[in-house]
Amino acid sequence: MRIARLLTLSALAFATPSVAAPPSKPAMKNPATKKPAEEKPTDEKPFDLEAETRAWHQKRIANLTSEDGWLSLVGLHWLKEGDNRVGSAEDNEVVFPSGTPAHLGTLTRKGGTVTLSVQPGISLTRAGQPFTGGELGASEGEQDVLALGSLRFYVIRRGERLGIRVKDAEAPARKQFHGIPTWPVSAAWRVEGRFEPAANPRKVPVPNVLGTVDEMTSPGTIVFKVNGEEYRLDPVQESPTDPLFIIFGDLTNRTDSYGAGRFLYADPPKDGKVVLDFNRAYNPPCAFSPYATCPLPPPQNRMKLRVEAGEKRYGDH
Repeated sequence: MRIARLLTLSALAFATPSVAAPPSKPAMKNPATKKPAEEKPTDEKPFDLEAETRAWHQKRIANLTSEDGWLSLVGLHWLKEGDNRVGSAEDNEVVFPSGTPAHLGTLTRKGGTVTLSVQPGISLTRAGQPFTGGELGASEGEQDVLALGSLRFYVIRRGERLGIRVKDAEAPARKQFHGIPTWPVSAAWRVEGRFEPAANPRKVPVPNVLGTVDEMTSPGTIVFKVNGEEYRLDPVQESPTDPLFIIFGDLTNRTDSYGAGRFLYADPPKDGKVVLDFNRAYNPPCAFSPYATCPLPPPQNRMKLRVEAGEKRYGDH
């Protein structure tokens, strides 16, 4: 599973001190009358944690509620080898939402490839152009998204499994979204940690909601303290220049935050340090839809700590 599928990253902003101009030349007769140094004007603004967090969360909500955001998910169907009939009728192997054609066509899986034959009279488009049938891309970043009215669907690959993910811009979850409660922003939860790099980037097993385990690359361990107690988190990363992605659990998962844990991004290490801003801890897609395929915190990332920052539970999830 690639990390880039998960939600968007907002970069942290830091204040930088203003730069003073050299002092003016002192008066010849009375050095005590020397004018004070003048500061050059600067466009840099002081870092405002609450304002930055609010702006980040607004972008997060905008992505979540977009027409193809996670709230638009209405289906996930795993394909068997061979033919899989598609449509809203119950006699199909892949049952689409009501309001779509009863028999749309047939998806045929042969090993790692999927083709779609379309029933006559069904108007599908791909990239804005009419689609009458053919092979569908299943590789990450190369999915062929097919459109039928407000419906969008495409092939996803999870290990050896191939499935059809279905989204609908008119999904009730999107239309009825009422916001995500959060803890108050607190500077106490913006923590600087020490980064301990691995001798070589190592593979760590990361479980997921499908009951399988993915091998993800971890560049090392983040060590940080809260109230004098030391904690450790293993992030994962796709390349050395990418953000660190942290899948973590904590004691609030039992009561106040999503039960399966939360996600957090951090900038790559700088001078051996990593800033963990738990005010930006957010719920995985599975907190909003049963059709998402989320990673779960690996055992070493389940902390005996209440992280009272970031997003709380959404509804009864």
